[in-house]
Amino acid sequence: MNDLGNILKNRITELAEKSYSENRYMFTDFLDMSQLSLFYAAQKEVKYAGILVWGGARNCERCMVRFGSPENFGYDEPFPITLIHCSPVQKKFSDTLTHRDFLGSVMGLGIERNKIGDIIVRENEGYIFTVSSISEYIKENLGKVRHTTVSVDICDEIPEAIEPVFSEQSIIVSSNRLDAILAGVYKLSRDRAVRYISEGKVFVSGRQMTENSKQLKPGNTVSVRGKGKFIFEGEGGATRKDKLYINVKLYV
Repeated sequence: MNDLGNILKNRITELAEKSYSENRYMFTDFLDMSQLSLFYAAQKEVKYAGILVWGGARNCERCMVRFGSPENFGYDEPFPITLIHCSPVQKKFSDTLTHRDFLGSVMGLGIERNKIGDIIVRENEGYIFTVSSISEYIKENLGKVRHTTVSVDICDEIPEAIEPVFSEQSIIVSSNRLDAILAGVYKLSRDRAVRYISEGKVFVSGRQMTENSKQLKPGNTVSVRGKGKFIFEGEGGATRKDKLYINVKLYV
């Protein structure tokens, strides 16, 4: 484990011990997939404190960890996560806005990356999960994304617009191995798929993968940095040439 990994592990241990000893909920900031993978590897050591992982909505990649539980404390406390809706004032004259544009504009306000969760872009509008303590600041100060004037509102509930959209596909692969499935889903060479894994860019249900031959199970969510994300639905039988049909749902 590198120095950053040790710092994160120490922070997780500190929050768990503080929650347990002081009988109050403690929260991390937003953790990215690599950080969450480190947390999952160490979670047995802090399980005594009660743990829950949440990013504001289902399928978020950037999440907080909460230490403490209603069973121990006798009350519940929600995650300090707020969803902000950012939309062009005049859509007809708007730039084409991307995830990077929304992220850059928010960070341009002096906000650190770990205070921002997932950013979902739908029809040129951005839905941004943030630490609740900075949501009003963003609302009052975010006036432009790129050259586009925007309005910012705080969502009282999770809108249907951010529900994931899928493309269901049946793909032929040589076997149920992670490298073979990545190659088939993203139309990569096998060597290129192996390189994504060795470079630490592949996560299966939140865990960073280093094993090329890992077999996927139905319901596994696979995230590949720079390529996207899909859900492995399962095997669909063999072809005449002894290859394998697999069913996946790609996030679009």
